[in-house]
Amino acid sequence: MNLDFGEKEDFAPLAAKMRPRKIDDYFGQEHIVGEGKPLRKAIESGHTHSMILWGPPGTGKTTLAELIASHCDAHIERISAVTSGVKEIRTAIEVAKQQAAMRAKRTVLFVDEVHRFNKSQQDAFLPFIEDGTVIFIGATTENPSFELNGALLSRARVYVLQLLSVEELDGVLSCALSDKQRGLGNLSLSIDQDARKRLLDLAGGDARRLLNYIELCADFSSEGKIDLQTLGQAVGDKVASFDKGGDQFYDMLSAFHKSVRGSSPDGALYWYARMLCAGSEALVIARRLLAIATEDIGNADPRAMQVCLNAWDIYHRVGPAEGERAIAQATLYCASAAKSNAVYSAFKSAVVDAKDLPDYPVPHHLRNAPTKLMKDMGYGEEYRYAHNEPGAFAAGESYLPPELVDKSYYQPVERGLEKQIKAKLEYLADLNANSEMRRVK
Repeated sequence: MNLDFGEKEDFAPLAAKMRPRKIDDYFGQEHIVGEGKPLRKAIESGHTHSMILWGPPGTGKTTLAELIASHCDAHIERISAVTSGVKEIRTAIEVAKQQAAMRAKRTVLFVDEVHRFNKSQQDAFLPFIEDGTVIFIGATTENPSFELNGALLSRARVYVLQLLSVEELDGVLSCALSDKQRGLGNLSLSIDQDARKRLLDLAGGDARRLLNYIELCADFSSEGKIDLQTLGQAVGDKVASFDKGGDQFYDMLSAFHKSVRGSSPDGALYWYARMLCAGSEALVIARRLLAIATEDIGNADPRAMQVCLNAWDIYHRVGPAEGERAIAQATLYCASAAKSNAVYSAFKSAVVDAKDLPDYPVPHHLRNAPTKLMKDMGYGEEYRYAHNEPGAFAAGESYLPPELVDKSYYQPVERGLEKQIKAKLEYLADLNANSEMRRVK
């Protein structure tokens, strides 16, 4: 059953009771609903459009949808992709048609967790968005680019909601403590500054979490006073914000990778710790470190690969407690190591040529000749065995097809061991050049 906007039950949580009823009471998202912003003007004028609200939990997606419906004097139908299917979608559409026919009233169709609908379910909205039967508002915590159909995205504008700032959360908290009708104002609660600061930190930009926490604190408070001890009893340990396999997971993994690549041991260790405390497996980081060892370190410090493999092995041999520390050691080693993406770039370039260029035949001198027929065909002819050459290097020998004889994939950098590798390859290149000059003469 859909409740009229603003209606609440006696047992509704504080977060539901404190839901703003006017756009002026809405906290946060100044970048989209601040004074003078296009969406703010559209809401205040009673006009709106289909949209996707993308943001973390507790940032006001549902509230904004309710405010839009209220300001536009529209009927609102609410469905959740967690508990609904095509049947509920059809029912909501029928109600929208009745509202239009009998009351000449528009309908806002609010779909929470819209990313949980599959492709066919998302497609079910399209004709009714197209013909104006509903103003579609979808809320999602996941990246719409990955989770929503292109057809749906093309019919709705995407608005990105951000975590609330500490100042904005503080405003929400003040309202909750002072409001005598919907909030906790009748309880005359007081909260000391240390507990207030800790509470705002624990909320992590999530207004719903903040209101849930302060409501718990009210139950645990003695004589209406909330201090750090009360907060600890009510809230317990911080629950880290994390969604394994979702945007936050990959954002933190990206931050970890970029910290190692950028030679920031502190940054890398922080993001590693963040992921662990949020429930990620340490081996997720171990796998990423092995990728980093070849992508961002390469031959500038080949030992990085072995350090990472050793950390992985230690984790399996001694368990998570000590194993996580071994992966931390590998993290710090890789972050501190000399960096080079020369291996990554060389391999990538060679793969591109292997895919895009013709399949050049292997030059005869590089082919094996295990049979007389193959020898008679010239296989292996004029091949120079490197170990029989001065310095075990056959100066002037070519190991590429003639069409690629001047191609150079590997370009070592002037850092770490690759500095020495580069000098060695330049020396060998000079030998090749001198050999070619002698051959020409």
